[in-house]
Amino acid sequence: MNLDFRLGFDTFDVLQVEDYDWLTAGAEALRKAAYAELDNRFGYPLAAQHYLGGFVLDPENADEFWARIDAGIDEAIARGVDRAFVWALPQITRDGYVRLPFEEREVQAFDDVLYPLALGRDAGISPEFSTAISLTASGYERRNSQWSDARLNYDVGPGIRSHTELGVLLEFFRARRGPARGFRLEDPYDFSSNGLTGTPTAGDQLIGIGNGLAATFPLMKSYGGGDDPQQRVITRPRADTILVSVDGVANTDWTLTAGGRIVFTQAPAQDAEIRAGYLFDVPVRFAEDRLDITCATFAAGDAPSVPLIELREEV
Repeated sequence: MNLDFRLGFDTFDVLQVEDYDWLTAGAEALRKAAYAELDNRFGYPLAAQHYLGGFVLDPENADEFWARIDAGIDEAIARGVDRAFVWALPQITRDGYVRLPFEEREVQAFDDVLYPLALGRDAGISPEFSTAISLTASGYERRNSQWSDARLNYDVGPGIRSHTELGVLLEFFRARRGPARGFRLEDPYDFSSNGLTGTPTAGDQLIGIGNGLAATFPLMKSYGGGDDPQQRVITRPRADTILVSVDGVANTDWTLTAGGRIVFTQAPAQDAEIRAGYLFDVPVRFAEDRLDITCATFAAGDAPSVPLIELREEV
């Protein structure tokens, strides 16, 4: 990252920042420290900063570098810079890089609140995968797993035990506008990094291997042993429960960002094991636009059906 000192004085309108060497190398921690130093030293607001996203010198690096440059531009726009540029037209033309006009992604509404009722023992929980299965003429199967992670379905209706709780449910349903807004659910059968329900420790889950440059590691949970465990991305951890270790040593020099990502101030060393422990909730929404509940059947002991479905969240 280079500073254009021609624009680095308060007599100028704009601070222009070129992001290249550390960006293309994947040196996240160094880049973030440089942004902080830049703001501290020059004091330009983001609305008075321009971002230049670099170029690709060697064709053999095109795929890897352009992906990082593109992500860097998205990051700069998300930070709030006034303008972002991709420069070096000959390289862009040679590599066929096309940057479409930026359009802010529609944010799917999510209320960061917990489902207000405890799930009873009769609550239904159904993990679901999507698998394409074809049968050959000789009777053998060909199976293609289309989802890398299961999607959970719940029926929390059997947990409703009183008219008071029924009223709480109806109020919560209306506040979420039915399925329009997501929310957190505590899964009573799987809510911890330590097994399914154990107390978290800093060594529970391997979330990455350091390379000396990368600083961001999403929280993950693995199911099953061997070389190919099923991995689940954890996007709604309980922040106050997170414990992190690097090569077995507790580490607190990190922050938690949206989507359950751990961002270190200093990038972990080459080959260092990054592990984490945490409690977590499941992001869900109501599966249907209406709830069918009658007082007569509820009074007779018939549990209402209240289906919920897990939300896929971008990391």
